[in-house]
Amino acid sequence: MHNQINKKYASIPLDLNRSNVIYLSKKLMSSKVKPYKDSDLNKKEQVAQMFDTISGEYDGLNRVISFGIDIKWRQKVVNLVTATEPKTILDIATGTGDLAINMAKFNTGKITGLDISEGMLNVGRQKVKAEQLENQVELVVGDSENLPFETDSFDAITVAFGVRNFETLEKGLAEIYRVLKPNGIFVILETSVPTKFPFKQGYQFYSKFILPTIGKLFSKDRVAYKYLSESASVFPYGEALNNILRKTGFINVKDDPQTMGVATIYSASK
Repeated sequence: MHNQINKKYASIPLDLNRSNVIYLSKKLMSSKVKPYKDSDLNKKEQVAQMFDTISGEYDGLNRVISFGIDIKWRQKVVNLVTATEPKTILDIATGTGDLAINMAKFNTGKITGLDISEGMLNVGRQKVKAEQLENQVELVVGDSENLPFETDSFDAITVAFGVRNFETLEKGLAEIYRVLKPNGIFVILETSVPTKFPFKQGYQFYSKFILPTIGKLFSKDRVAYKYLSESASVFPYGEALNNILRKTGFINVKDDPQTMGVATIYSASK
């Protein structure tokens, strides 16, 4: 399914108008992969509930699930952002604050981490305090699709493993574009799907069988890690996401696959 989706979106002509892009983006996520299929809550509310539940175990399980490679990926994001010497940074879907804290160690600017899960933020605040970064890093609860900031507020914006949790992808990206300053940098780190043998087959086996099993064995929320796998499988990546970023208004859009394509770093500007 994901190959069909990405082939379709990679071929989006660049003269499509904004309304068509909104329609296509909504159609892409029409399956509305949600954590709790029997819940009446919308995706946004379910994601917040899920991360509240697993917040205490998230960091440890994340290291296990990614074999620790996610640390290296995040450092590459830090390098991209800090090279521009931003004075104000917004880290969306900051979770427990890993990326915000890492950026603070290499940049003296003000960093705001925003997340919909108060549980994840509480863990992050403890980490910020332990690193003595309270004067530099502020973690706030908020909706990525309705950002509580003025237009042109930030020199740099990052999202690590969060855009696929947006209820409406295009709306979230449009908000990011709004609050990013002209010439500012926007960097996404997100899962993607390897396309070459044998990495493609290995990824499919791992995401379908190994990841949910880890969740069942070690997580308080057994369905959470199944959701994380399913949401990754239907999310656009590579040129497909590049085109959606361009249609939202971003320029200088680039993608950089990581570790045989299991994740991708995207960079863009306004």
